[in-house]
Amino acid sequence: MDRFEQVAIVKKANVYYDGKVTSRTVLFADGSKKTLGVILPGEYSFGTADKEIMEILGGSLRVLLPGAAAWVTFTEGQSFEVPTNSRFSVKTDGVCDYCCSYQKA
Repeated sequence: MDRFEQVAIVKKANVYYDGKVTSRTVLFADGSKKTLGVILPGEYSFGTADKEIMEILGGSLRVLLPGAAAWVTFTEGQSFEVPTNSRFSVKTDGVCDYCCSYQKA
């Protein structure tokens, strides 16, 4: 799916790491939410409250998932899951465009 229909967008941006990671929240009629964002070059760590499915829309992202010993690279068209109540790290050498879907536990 390359577009969302009949949604509400939260105007205020989610800004992390001095603006090097930003996203906008998209709210759906069924109560679900997604964020659309950009990650600039660097290494970052995030915590989750809900299960997250992160889809790479452009560029690539190296990811260290909870409990993993090795980084895994995801590129455009690929996705990965992050469990509820966990931490994960990401790094990229270029701009990474992503969509994150949140699933309540």
